Amino acid sequence: MRVKAEQLAQHLARGLQPLYTVYGDEPLLALEAADMVRASARSAGYSEREVHTVEGRFNWNDLLSAGDNLSLFGSLRLADIRIPSGKPGLEGGKALQAYCARLPADTITLITLPKLDRQSTNAKWFTALDASGVVVGVNPVTIDQLPRWIGTRLAAQNLQADSQTLRFLTERVEGNLLAAQQEIRKLALLFPPGNITFENVREAVLDVARYDVFKLSDALLAGDVPRLMRMLDGLRNEGETPVLILWTLTRELRILTRIKAGHASGQPAAQLMREAGVWESRQALVDKALARVSLATLTQALHDAAAIDRTIKGLQSGDVWDALGQLALKIAPPTRSARLSPAH
Repeated sequence: MRVKAEQLAQHLARGLQPLYTVYGDEPLLALEAADMVRASARSAGYSEREVHTVEGRFNWNDLLSAGDNLSLFGSLRLADIRIPSGKPGLEGGKALQAYCARLPADTITLITLPKLDRQSTNAKWFTALDASGVVVGVNPVTIDQLPRWIGTRLAAQNLQADSQTLRFLTERVEGNLLAAQQEIRKLALLFPPGNITFENVREAVLDVARYDVFKLSDALLAGDVPRLMRMLDGLRNEGETPVLILWTLTRELRILTRIKAGHASGQPAAQLMREAGVWESRQALVDKALARVSLATLTQALHDAAAIDRTIKGLQSGDVWDALGQLALKIAPPTRSARLSPAH
């Protein structure tokens, strides 16, 4: 049974199942989901807890034996099985299937895993977990969802904020939900219940955003200039290498150029996207960028990228970070209103 993370509390209120699997790549939300299961188990009388961390030369026979023996003591227990790598291996996969085939009595089993690829979620061991219990997949909070997520978390602390304040918070904590939660809790300590102003938040909140260089291309394709420039500044401050940033931008440039040129010669857009390796979930972003730039602009941008590469290698002079910003703005040119708006 699949249950969304936001529906888990409601699901647990209806009664506990013998097996829960929590997986995903957002540490805060995965931790909260697992803690919710643990708390529900404690409230239901599962007072004893056994933790098994799968690492190194983990003995899967110990886990299976523990499952067989739990009911002999006549107490309710929580078996907390953690697989940090997400890869139980051949032996572990078989052990998990055997465990699911004979779930121990008087036991709630909680299995936690990181983000899993398609091969893992299609594996027999994961299919067994899915068929034998409740699977909670934890998805990351996207930049578009983050203001609402922050607003919901503030409401849980009896605080409210307007859209400007939520946008400000989003910019400061993007990509770092653990820090976002800490800042929200700090605001709850600093201010009484009710509305908090933009001025209150600006003074209280640290800039704790963490930027992923591979998400830079999303901002580039979307034409989100403020976010794009903010991410470039953040990556520079975090010590990211310009080589990786140039590679990311150049990769998108080559894809856009290939599709733009193919479209000009009459090739079908769907075929071009497929041949360029553009995932279906990203095609709308690519279409948005293609509608915004010409083939001539893309060709010049590739020449500029080559010049930046020479600068990085010390073959010519120049400010690499300034050049990277100018390169990005060729594909995501600021609108007239953005150019006129003062930066905050």
